[in-house]
Amino acid sequence: MKKEKVAFVVVRYGKNINGGAEYHCQMLAERLVSDYEVEVLTTCVRDVATGENIYPEGEEEWNGVVIRRFRTNPVQREKERYFAKKAKPARKLRQFLFKLGILKYLSYLIPVWTYKNDDEVQAMKSDKFYSSTLNDYIRDHIDEYKAFIAMSSDYVTFYYTALYAGSKTIAIPTMHNMGISFRSVLTYAFSKIFYVGFNTGEEQKLAENILGKALGPHGILSVGIEEPLSADWEATKSKFQLPDEYLLYIGRITPKKIHCLLSYFVNYKKKYSDSSLKLVLVGGLAMERFEHPDIVYTGFVSDEEKMSILQHAEVVVNPSRYESLSLILLEAMNQKKPMLVNGHCKVLKEHCLKSDFASFYYLNGSDFNRALYRIEQSEALRREMGEKGKLYVEENYSWPLIIGRLRKAIELN
Repeated sequence: MKKEKVAFVVVRYGKNINGGAEYHCQMLAERLVSDYEVEVLTTCVRDVATGENIYPEGEEEWNGVVIRRFRTNPVQREKERYFAKKAKPARKLRQFLFKLGILKYLSYLIPVWTYKNDDEVQAMKSDKFYSSTLNDYIRDHIDEYKAFIAMSSDYVTFYYTALYAGSKTIAIPTMHNMGISFRSVLTYAFSKIFYVGFNTGEEQKLAENILGKALGPHGILSVGIEEPLSADWEATKSKFQLPDEYLLYIGRITPKKIHCLLSYFVNYKKKYSDSSLKLVLVGGLAMERFEHPDIVYTGFVSDEEKMSILQHAEVVVNPSRYESLSLILLEAMNQKKPMLVNGHCKVLKEHCLKSDFASFYYLNGSDFNRALYRIEQSEALRREMGEKGKLYVEENYSWPLIIGRLRKAIELN
C-alpha cells in the first residue's frame, strides 16, 4: 500500500542550513518517513541576511525526505519597508489591546481583523522569502497531500500555506510575544488552519490571548532532541583553549542576545573574586568582540564538538527573552547540566517551574549573581538539578511521545 504524502513548509532547508525553525522541521520530517512519504517545500535561499537564491530549483532527496525548492521573487526591500510601515498601526493597536488584557475577548466580536490587511499582504509579497511558484504549487497540488505542516508564523510561507491549504494545514507557529505576532493577517491565517501545535503551554496561552476566537483546534506537539556523538574532549579542549570550569552559552553572539549576559558575568567575577568560572561563548560572532580574560569565544563548532563542550560545562545559560521552546535547554538538561535562564521569558520560566527547578531563573543582575554562585558552590546542588532535568526531558520530550502526537494530528484530517 502506497504511503500518504505529507509536506512540511519552511523558508530554508538542507545540509548547510542553521536555524531554529529549520532544525525543528528537519527533526520532525526525518522521523515521519517510516509512516508517510515526506516532502519539504522550501525556497532556494541559503542566507537569511541576503535572501539570495543559491540552491538550484527542483528536487533532491536527503535522509529519506524529498526536498522541493522554489525560487523566491526578486526582493523589494524599499517596497517591503514602505508597506510594513503603513501596516504598523494594526500591530501597535493589537499589541495595546493585548497589554490591556482585552484582545482575546474582543475576538468574539471581531475574530478576523482586516485593518491594514492589504498593506501587510503587500509587505509579505515584497519579502525575501516570498515565492509565487511555491504558493502556486501548494494551491495546485493540495489534493496530493494528506497534510501540510507549516513552520513558524513569522514567515510569509506560513500565511500562504494557510491561505491555499488551510483545511489540510497543521501549524507549528513557534510564536513569541513580539510585534510580528500581532499582524492582522495572522487572524485570517489561523482561522483557516485545521490544527495548531504549540511547543509549550506558555506559547499556547500567548496565542490564545492574541488570537482568541480565530484560533481553531490546538494543543501541545513540541519537539524532542537529538543526541549526536561527542567529540574527544581533550582534542576539543585543546583546539578551542577551553578552561576546566565554565558557564556555557550556545547560540548566535549578538548584542540583542548576550549584552546583559556579558555585563552580568563581568560583575559576577568582580563580586566573587574566588570564582574559577569562565564564560564560554559558542556560536557565530555577529558583534564587536568584547575582550575579557575570563571570556572565551570558540566560533562555530561541529555538532560533536558542541556536545563535548556541553557535557563538560559546569552550568549552561540561556539569556534570551524570546523562546517558544529552547532546544539548548532541553539538550543541557538531557546531559544532566544545571541551567540558568532569563526569567523575563515566560517559556523559560515555565521550564524552571515544571522541572522542579532543574533550571534557575533570574530577573536582574542580583538574581543572576545569587543563582550562579549558589550553583557554582555546590556540587550536590548541581547533581540534584541534573537528575531533575534528565527526568523532565524523558517525561515530556521523548521522541515516541512527540511523534505520536504529530501522527495523531495528521490523522485528524
